[in-house]
Amino acid sequence: MEHERTDRLELAAHFVNTTNSPIFLTGKAGTGKTTFLRKLTSLTHKNHIIIAPTGIAALHAKGVTVHSQFLLPFGSFLPTKEPEGNFSGDGNFYTQYTLNRKHPLNAARKKVLNSIDLIIIDEVSMLRADLLDAIDYRMKRVKQNYDEPFGGVQVLMIGDLFQLPPIVKDQEWHVLAKFYNTMHFFAAKALQQVGLVYVELNKIFRQKDDIFIDVLNHLRENRVTNEDIKFLNTYYKTPEEIDKLKEVIIITTHNTKAENHNKNELAALKSPIHRFDAKIDKDFPESLYPIPKTLEIKEGAQIMFIKNDSSRNASYFNGKMAMVKSIHNDEITVFLKEEKSDYILRRETWENKRYIINEDTKELEEDIIGTFEQFPIKLAWAVTVHKSQGLTFDKAIIDVGQAFAPGQVYVALSRLRSLDGLALRTRIQPHIISSDPQAVQFTKQTTDHQQPLDTLLELHQKHYIQKLLSNTFDFHKLILSIENFQKEHASTMVFEDEEMRMAMGLIHQLLKKEEENTYKFSRQLQHLLYKKDLLFMMDRLEKGSDYYSSLFKKVLKKLLLHQAEVEQFTQTKKYLEEISEIEINLLRKLNEIMKISTLVPAILNGEEIGRLSSITDSITQLRISLAHEAKQEVKENPKFTTNKTGRKKSKDDKPKMKLEKGETYEITFQMSREGKSIQEICEIRNMAKSTIESHLTKGIAQGKVDINQYLTHEQISEAAVLLEIENGEIGEVFKKYPEKFSYTTLRMVAAHMARD
Repeated sequence: MEHERTDRLELAAHFVNTTNSPIFLTGKAGTGKTTFLRKLTSLTHKNHIIIAPTGIAALHAKGVTVHSQFLLPFGSFLPTKEPEGNFSGDGNFYTQYTLNRKHPLNAARKKVLNSIDLIIIDEVSMLRADLLDAIDYRMKRVKQNYDEPFGGVQVLMIGDLFQLPPIVKDQEWHVLAKFYNTMHFFAAKALQQVGLVYVELNKIFRQKDDIFIDVLNHLRENRVTNEDIKFLNTYYKTPEEIDKLKEVIIITTHNTKAENHNKNELAALKSPIHRFDAKIDKDFPESLYPIPKTLEIKEGAQIMFIKNDSSRNASYFNGKMAMVKSIHNDEITVFLKEEKSDYILRRETWENKRYIINEDTKELEEDIIGTFEQFPIKLAWAVTVHKSQGLTFDKAIIDVGQAFAPGQVYVALSRLRSLDGLALRTRIQPHIISSDPQAVQFTKQTTDHQQPLDTLLELHQKHYIQKLLSNTFDFHKLILSIENFQKEHASTMVFEDEEMRMAMGLIHQLLKKEEENTYKFSRQLQHLLYKKDLLFMMDRLEKGSDYYSSLFKKVLKKLLLHQAEVEQFTQTKKYLEEISEIEINLLRKLNEIMKISTLVPAILNGEEIGRLSSITDSITQLRISLAHEAKQEVKENPKFTTNKTGRKKSKDDKPKMKLEKGETYEITFQMSREGKSIQEICEIRNMAKSTIESHLTKGIAQGKVDINQYLTHEQISEAAVLLEIENGEIGEVFKKYPEKFSYTTLRMVAAHMARD
């Protein structure tokens, strides 16, 4: 269609590494989408996670499920701020409002999502539009960036729309249709803002026969002719002919047909049955089982491998057929027909993982939380079209006379390497062949209107460079997070040691005084880019990177020292967790600053970028070194042995009787019921105002304190409306209306709303 200086796989990698645009990477069956994914993750410089719509797809992609990563409830997401009850009384719907109120992200998930630059979604054809919008909303909230899709994070979507479509029930669609015209992922609201780059891989590796490839393309694109049907039906086999075929798998449409056929064939074997239980360690839920927990098998059984050989021998691959030759105790020997050799099976391991932030390095890592160990085989006299996706067979009996979903005939036939291995159990009728018309329309519109990929790449690279120059030296969000931290911990930051009291304030000052300079510097860089004065721009960029790298290393050292000091005391868990979040943001910004002088010239010169691991490793080592130095310094400093909490004590402090847990709250609640004001309670109890306000907020949430005693009806009503608009985000309302509402007022109203 257009002349491109690279093949599509290389071009796709360039789009990921040198742009920030959403990308849909698609291609016919056998074009290497999975291979691309596995190669890309080892080459990109971007922090990324891999997600998939189902457990099996996630295992295959070596990622995690959408629901587990984003803590989404099961059901349908409605892209609105209103409560789901406004649209349906059914509890299987949830909205932005519900996510905030009932399903908030935990701190660990927030840290992970805040650290990423790229989300890779495999098997996106099975992902519904509403789930993609739920991901978009989660990312906007975490990144505190509502102006860009997914909070400014790039999304790479991999899949084939002409295979099996997403599933939606009629009762779900009745409500979802108010928001979407189709459930395909491309209908997501998040993608309507900016669109996506459509990259179709066009080199087929699975099939080599041009005639077969043409027929498959016609099936895929809903362009099947009568000649195609007649040609395919020449491969029809009579029942007698089918019976003569040995060691050939049947691909059928319905799960019950496949299961019954496998059970009947296994029962027909005269050899004794053997059972092998999977070895499951720690957290590996049943929904992730790649095969049933118990493998039931006999000598003579026809099987296929369901995993690639994890050893270096590559003795088998996912979909390879074999026959069980012998079973002795825990040893299974299979006969590999192609190699004409025996092979002794060994158990393979599947891993259930999660993404975490390593507390020592603050780097994004994979954490294995459970394993499933079993022989990597399953009975394979028959398999469903759905479960055959991603597999390759040399021979297969295709039974699609009862095809019921768009793309089933195409998926079944495209599993074969060539027509030589095709046997049709039922003749193909024209009425069972269909492609999803919405998928066809989307593909046609996109390919017809999209500019040549080379042109698009250059355009999106320019946008990406502009974004790098604009955002890298923008410290506003980091400064704001420190300011919010200081407000929230105004009372707990009254440390006995003066240096500790001043620590976060000094860090804030160091960054704040650079805010105006960084704005001017960023504008200068963008002006030089516009004028194409690239030589001077690169000189300024390199000097700026050096200067601000030094500044952030200095800030990091101060933050780690303060963290080490606070760690000496009790009752500081929440304080330290929030310090950790600031540190992650600080390290992320340092990483951006150190990378930009490499990224921008590489993009401008069309060079390969790669992982840039030397920069990441140097920051990791710096962090480890500074953290060790900070802990050592604190350990050798005698001033941290004064008291357990490190808090500054009042002159009038006297030994106090230890109250039982909850008793101190009840005392405040009782005083409130007696009609005492906040100031009166503070004076009587000799406690900070922030502490008493916290008690009262808790009491309002529990229904033990009347909010009307402290706020007027007008204050409550107005604050409630604004909190609803901002999805319950107290910080967002406070930021927009600091003169109208105090933080305490908003917390009280939020507590009151939660109780209602």
